[in-house]
Amino acid sequence: MLAVELISDAVPPVHTSDTIQKVFDRMAEFRVRHLPIVNEEQFLGLVSEDDLIEEPDYNTPIGALALSLVNPYVLEEQHIYDVIRLFYEQNLSVVPVLDIKKDYMGLISINTMNEYFAKLTSVSEPGGIIVLEISNKNNSLAHMSQIVESDNAQILSSYTRTFPESTRMEVTLKVNKQDISNIIATFLRYEYDVKATFNFTDHNDNAKDRFDSFMNYLNL
Repeated sequence: MLAVELISDAVPPVHTSDTIQKVFDRMAEFRVRHLPIVNEEQFLGLVSEDDLIEEPDYNTPIGALALSLVNPYVLEEQHIYDVIRLFYEQNLSVVPVLDIKKDYMGLISINTMNEYFAKLTSVSEPGGIIVLEISNKNNSLAHMSQIVESDNAQILSSYTRTFPESTRMEVTLKVNKQDISNIIATFLRYEYDVKATFNFTDHNDNAKDRFDSFMNYLNL
């Protein structure tokens, strides 16, 4: 996924002739804390609400202010991971996207980024989640996939988490099956450390049957 593919046309930039009040109104409308200042196609920088909050006259054009503008951006062909890095490192609510000539193309909002991340991790898809703790020398995703596929399931998404000064790492798998008891058993058989499971429906669990029997008893 490239940055250009996530550009949002819904959030327009502001211009140096726009007043502080207009900038605040636009930030409130689109629920962001930053907006790009653009004249013609030239990107001048990002203005944040913190830059403007202390100004006494909200009718002042932002071009008349001595703003110390931050200048983060990505080029259209950069990978989406570069966008995520800017959001994280600079605590941004929007990331501007420029073309190869450094002309402004549009922006990616944090809301768009959240929607993309939800799709990337398949959070809306039904299924079980398995968290494994493994040695960082034993992190074959191909082998993990074979174990999952051996129960006629597939990995929808995966990600890893490392720990400072440790040879262990955490691997989270989202699979397209909620009854993951057989998958868990296979991981244990191969001596994987199953740290946690989520959205796990075990069809061997008779808790619902016991509950239904109890309710029938109360209705007697």
